[in-house]
Amino acid sequence: MSLLKNDPANRATGQGMRQTKFAVVATMAAVLMITGCTTNNNVDTTKTTAIQPAAKAVDTSDLAEGKAQFRDANYGLAEQHFRKAVELKADNAEAWMGLAASYDELGRFDFADRAYGQLLKVAGRKPQIVNNMGYSQLLRGNKKKARALLLEAKAGMADPTVVDANLALLNKG
Repeated sequence: MSLLKNDPANRATGQGMRQTKFAVVATMAAVLMITGCTTNNNVDTTKTTAIQPAAKAVDTSDLAEGKAQFRDANYGLAEQHFRKAVELKADNAEAWMGLAASYDELGRFDFADRAYGQLLKVAGRKPQIVNNMGYSQLLRGNKKKARALLLEAKAGMADPTVVDANLALLNKG
C-alpha cells in the first residue's frame, strides 16, 4: 500500500487521501499540544494575579434616589432603586426597608413579605420594622394581624407617634 497521493491504487480507493488528512491532523494536534505546554518567561505573574476584584459598594445615589422617589409617591421607580441597592449590598437594612415599603405601596405583598423576611435577617426584629410590617398588614385589610404588630412596635418605641398614627388609621377603617 503506497502513501503517495498520485498513486493510482490509492486514488481508486480514496485511502491515500484519508491517510494523508489523518497524518496532517495528527501532526497539527501534536504541535498544538507541545506548544501549549511551554511557558513564556516574559509574563509577570504579579501583574496578572494581583488584580483585586472591585468591591461591591452600595451606590448611595440609588438609596437616595429610592427615598426621593418614594417621597414623591413614585413607588415603581423607588422599587427599582431600592432593588438595585440591595443587589449591590445585600446586608443594607435601609435599602431592604425601602424595598419592602415600595412593594407594599405597589400592592405586591408577596414580594413585600420576602423583603421583610430579608430585612429581619439583616437587622433583627426592631420596632420600626415591626411597625412597617403592621402597616403592610393594614394595607392588606388584615386588621387583627396589623393590630398585633403595631402594638408590639409601640411597646418597643421611645416615641410611638408614627405607630399611634397607624393605629388611628386601623381604628378608622
